[in-house]
Amino acid sequence: MNFPALLIIIIVLAFIFDYINGFHDSANSIATIVSTKVLTPFQAVIWAAFFNFLAFFIAKYVFKEFGIGDTVAKWVNRDFITLHVILAGLLAAIAWNLITWWFGIPSSSSHTLMGGFVGAAIAHAHGLSQHGTDVINYAKVVPTFLFIFIAPFIGMFIAFFITIGIVHLCKKSNPYKAEGMFKKLQLLSAAAFSLGHGSNDAQKVMGIVGAAIIFYEKGQGRIIDFNQFVALYPWVPFVSFLAIGLGTLSGGWKIVKTMGTKITKVTPLEGVAAETAGAITLFLTEHFKIPVSTTHTITGSIIGVGATKRLSAVRWGVTVNLLWAWILTIPVSALMATGFYYLIKLFF
Repeated sequence: MNFPALLIIIIVLAFIFDYINGFHDSANSIATIVSTKVLTPFQAVIWAAFFNFLAFFIAKYVFKEFGIGDTVAKWVNRDFITLHVILAGLLAAIAWNLITWWFGIPSSSSHTLMGGFVGAAIAHAHGLSQHGTDVINYAKVVPTFLFIFIAPFIGMFIAFFITIGIVHLCKKSNPYKAEGMFKKLQLLSAAAFSLGHGSNDAQKVMGIVGAAIIFYEKGQGRIIDFNQFVALYPWVPFVSFLAIGLGTLSGGWKIVKTMGTKITKVTPLEGVAAETAGAITLFLTEHFKIPVSTTHTITGSIIGVGATKRLSAVRWGVTVNLLWAWILTIPVSALMATGFYYLIKLFF
């Protein structure tokens, strides 16, 4: 395997992004289970990291495909993908993830990656199209963009109705026994959400690495598709899932605090409802090969749980700030990627 230096840099940076994604998004998997004191933060990150990595075997041997990775690799039409484009997109995504992590903002790693990749490709082509061909593969990008808004609402509505259903079924139960039962169930719901998180987010890095290697193979005179890439380079999906699991082990405690306490106060019952709703949403979107933000999904689910008590139980000021971060993620990442692209062209 005699990769050029630039491709090696891209692969290393992609796995660094994957690792950062893990600790940036660890809060998604563990915020509610920590805030309800079912597990300590240390126990929770081990639990989440294990299921993040286990998702590799679920995708490979149960679903028998990496459909989200295929979608990500095709966000940009192949004619406009170069190693410079991919490198610029990765640098922008890493920079935005670190900035939002530092300020404790649960932004979307998915959409910063998309903004970076697409923004760098547009800079490379000097516009949205060239010679009558669109730079952006709208069939892949538009659903991903729309699910910025759809995924949180799906999570919110599922969580709302799950919570109401559970409260109705358990209204005659002994409160002490019920709370103990839901603490145990929260271990399962957190595991399910971590499986969905690992599968969804690790595949995004697979898609970026896949796009880079497919471009390299094309330069060597070999035209391969994404499935052939996975067959030829089986270590890429394995390392992608391993890196996100290791990142989750590191934890992102500032975001844990925002997700676990600042949006709404969560009980074990509500934690089960939020995580179950989030997991259902992630597996549903994976079935349709649509990359979604696990951050948006679990935030929507937590809001849905809070809304069952009363609308004022949700701290809407925090939620509005999160929404602004979500809206800004793609354009800011795209602008950053444009800057990185022109800098890279100066030195490579």
